[in-house]
Amino acid sequence: MSQALLESTVGQLVVERPARARLFEKLGIDYCCGGKIPLGDALAKKGLAAETVLAELDAAPASTAESGERDWSTASMTDLCDHIEKTHHAYLREELPRVEFLTQKVANRHGERLPAMIEVHEVAVALKDELDSHMLKEERVLFPLCRKLDTAESLPESHCGSVDNPIAVMIAEHEDAGDALARLRELTDGFTPPADACNTYRAMIESLVALEADLHRHIHKENNILFPKAARIEKLLSR
Repeated sequence: MSQALLESTVGQLVVERPARARLFEKLGIDYCCGGKIPLGDALAKKGLAAETVLAELDAAPASTAESGERDWSTASMTDLCDHIEKTHHAYLREELPRVEFLTQKVANRHGERLPAMIEVHEVAVALKDELDSHMLKEERVLFPLCRKLDTAESLPESHCGSVDNPIAVMIAEHEDAGDALARLRELTDGFTPPADACNTYRAMIESLVALEADLHRHIHKENNILFPKAARIEKLLSR
């Protein structure tokens, strides 16, 4: 069992037991953009003891009722697309303007003493612009195609050709978002406020922590569940 877990990708391990995402978050293991990496390689990269992590993975709740997480791997693509739009996209549209405002305020107030805060704001603005465009492309192109594939009896026509084409674009943009999150974490010393940080600085850090956690869950559901399912169904219909 232990060897099987080490050879499984971190993304698949979270698909099997969604509660494992919390452990990977704690360990700093990327299970969304880096979800294709075998667990053993991810642990070696982090210098983590396999035995301890494997025990914690085994202890994660197996049932979705116990973990509080729905098993999205068994949901229809229509349900999953609806969930992503109503939950994660709605969250981003509300939270990203707040992140932009908070990072601007901190940069204005502390940028001279802490130049990294100026870059934090720049990265946050670029991330917001990227995600605003990204969500529109998903909602107008990829998700409608996924919904068609969900109920199709023959291969549906699409102006973008194979579903693999928009998926490749979305995955590349997910990687860009992951890089931006990593840079924000680096610039803020692991999302750790200074001891003398003002309330606005602390609010900014809390918002960035929440943003990172939600984007990880969001991207995981797309990269490791929705996109592979769409590609698999299209392949079956094309036979």
